[in-house]
Amino acid sequence: MSKKGKFYMTTAIAYTSGKPHIGNTYEIVLADAIARYKRFEGYEVYFQTGTDEHGQKIQEKAEKTGITPKEYVDKVAGEVKRIWDLMNTSYDNFVRTTDADHEKQVQKIFRKLYDQGDIYKGAYEGLYCTPCESFWTESQLVDGKCPDCGREVKPAREEAYFFRMSKYADRLIEHINTHPEFIQPVSRKNEMMNNFLLPGLQDLCVSRTSFSWGIPVDFDPKHVVYVWLDALTNYITKIGYEADGDGSELFRKNWPADLHLIGKDIIRFHTIYWPIFLMALDLPLPRQVFGHPWLLQGGDKMSKSRGNVIYADDMADLFGVDATRYFLLHEMPFENDGIITWELVVERFNSDLANILGNLVNRTVSMSNKYFGGVVAGTGETEEIDADLKAVVTAARDKVTAKMGELRVADAISEVFAVFRRCNKYIDETAPWVLAKDEAKRARLGEVLYNLTESITIGASLLESFLPETAHRIAEQLNTGLRDYEELDRFGLYENGTKVAEKPEILFARLDVKEVMPRVAEIQAEQKKEFEAEQRALGGLPEEGADGAAEAVIDLEPKAEIEYDDFMKLQFQVGEIIACEAVEKSKKLLCSQVRIGSQVKQIVSGIRKYYTPEEMVGKKVMVLVNLKPAKLAGVLSEGMLLCAEDAEGNLALLAPERPMPSGAEIC
Repeated sequence: MSKKGKFYMTTAIAYTSGKPHIGNTYEIVLADAIARYKRFEGYEVYFQTGTDEHGQKIQEKAEKTGITPKEYVDKVAGEVKRIWDLMNTSYDNFVRTTDADHEKQVQKIFRKLYDQGDIYKGAYEGLYCTPCESFWTESQLVDGKCPDCGREVKPAREEAYFFRMSKYADRLIEHINTHPEFIQPVSRKNEMMNNFLLPGLQDLCVSRTSFSWGIPVDFDPKHVVYVWLDALTNYITKIGYEADGDGSELFRKNWPADLHLIGKDIIRFHTIYWPIFLMALDLPLPRQVFGHPWLLQGGDKMSKSRGNVIYADDMADLFGVDATRYFLLHEMPFENDGIITWELVVERFNSDLANILGNLVNRTVSMSNKYFGGVVAGTGETEEIDADLKAVVTAARDKVTAKMGELRVADAISEVFAVFRRCNKYIDETAPWVLAKDEAKRARLGEVLYNLTESITIGASLLESFLPETAHRIAEQLNTGLRDYEELDRFGLYENGTKVAEKPEILFARLDVKEVMPRVAEIQAEQKKEFEAEQRALGGLPEEGADGAAEAVIDLEPKAEIEYDDFMKLQFQVGEIIACEAVEKSKKLLCSQVRIGSQVKQIVSGIRKYYTPEEMVGKKVMVLVNLKPAKLAGVLSEGMLLCAEDAEGNLALLAPERPMPSGAEIC
C-alpha cells in the first residue's frame, strides 16, 4: 500500500434503460478526475463504476423490443462502457449487477438479514389501481379514484418482504451528527435529516412479485430482490464481500469506501438506506457520500423526441475528448446545477482552451524556436517580476490539492488555469519580442523563455488529472516529462539545454460557432430520426408511409358549451420547470417546481411514463395557475401542466411555439 494509504471510491451504477447522455457522463468524468488526482498525490486508488441492470422498467422495454432482458442489458451496458472508455476514465472495475458473483452474494445478504430478523414477510394492503399497479390509502385518492390515472380502485393485497428501517434510525442520526463530513454538500445532509430521518422512517419494501427480472429470493423464489438492496450492495459484493465469511483481501483492504460519488437525486438511498443496510450487516459506513448537482441544458431540457439530447460521443467528435472533459469539470458548480448549450461549449473552447492554454503553449514553443533554435536554457538574468510568476506557479499545487480535498473540482481546475493565465500576463509584462530586438537583452530573453517553459511544465503536470491527453501533448512539445506531485513546489527543474519541438502543435484550434451549429443540427436531426424509428418499433408511432398516418385525427365527445365568463375564470401562464423529481409513493407522478413570473409553484402531474425528471427540467410549459390546490399521493399540487393526449393515451406537454418569458399570459 502507498505511503498515503488506500482510497476506495465509487460512482453510482448507471441504470441500463438507455444510452447515457452528457449529464450522466458528467459523473464518471468527475469521478475520474478525483481518482487521478488521488493517485497523483500518492494514494493507492481503487475506482469502481458499472451498471444497474434489474427491474420492471427494463423487463418492459425488453418485452416491447422482442428480446430477453439479459440481451437488452448486455447491449446497453456495452454502450455505457464504451462511453466511459471514450472519455478516458481510469476505473479499476466495471461491475454489472447481472454478474453471477454479485447475484449470489445478494441472495446471501437477503437471507442473512431475514435470519437475523431485519427482514420480515408482510404485504402491501390497500386500494389497488390495476393499470398503474399501485396501492393507495383512502387519503391519497382524488375523488375516490387513483390519483395517477383517475380510474377506479379496488381493495387488494400483495405479498412482499420489508426491511425494519426504524430499528437503525437513531443510530444513523447519531452517526450523521457526529460525522459532519459524511454527507456533502451540507445542504443535502439537512434535507435528509429534516425531511426523512427526524420525521421517522417507515419500513422499506425489499422484494417484488409483480415482475420477474431481478435476483430471486432463494428461499421464496416467487419474490425478486427489489432494486436498492440489489444495486447498493454492489459497492461491497464486487470487491469481494462474503455474507458468510471474511471476504477477499481486496475487500478487507478497501472497505469502508472513502467516497461514494452520486447524483443528488439518489442521495436519500445512499445516506439512509445504504448506511442502515451496512449497520445491519455489521459493517463500517462509508466515510463520505457526495451528492453532485445536475447538468442541465440551457433553455430546454434534453429530450430524445425533440432531438436535442447531448451525448458525450457527439461532443467528443466535435470538440475532442479533453475539451469535453474540460467543459464538464469546469462548468459544474459545487452545489448548484450547471448549464450546457452547444454555444456555451464553443465559447469556453475558444476562450479557455484555445486562447488561454493553446495560444500560450504555441507562443512559447514558437519563440524558443525563433530566437534560440528551440533550445531552452536559463541564464540567471532575473528581474523582480519573475518572483511573482514563480510564487504563483509553485503555490498552485497546494491550492489545487485544497480544492480537490473539498471536492470542489471546478475550483481546482480554475487554479490550474490560473497558472496559465499568469504565464500569459508574464508574456505581456516581459514582451519577449521587444527583448529580441536588443542583443544586450539576449540573456534576459533566454531567462524569460525558460521561466515560461518551466511554468507551463508545472501547469501541465497539474492539468493531467483533468485533461490527461492534453497534459502529455504539452509535455511532448516541451520535450520533457510531467512532474511528480512532490516536485511541483520547486521551480527550476526543467533541464537546461533541452530543445523543444521544432514546430508547435496546435492543441485547440479556434472554432466558429456558425460552422459548428449546422453540424449540431445534423446530429439532432439524426437523433430525432432514430428516436422515431425506435418508437415505431415499440408501437408508439405509425410506420412511415402507412396509409392514413399523416391524416390521423381524434374526435372527442363534446362537452357542454361554456360562457366566455367561465373561460375567463381560468388563468393560464407560461411556466419554466426549474426542478423535478419522481413522487416516491407513485409510479405515475412527477413533482415539478415551476417558476411562473416571480413565484414558484409545486405541481404534481401523472406524466412519469412519458418524461424523466431530468427531461422536465428547463422546459417552458403551459400552466393552469389558479386550480385549487390538492394532494396527489400525499404531495401538494398547486396547479396543472397542460398536455395533449393521443388515441393510445400517450401524453405530450404543451409548450409555446416561440420563446416566451416565464409568467407570460396564455390567452
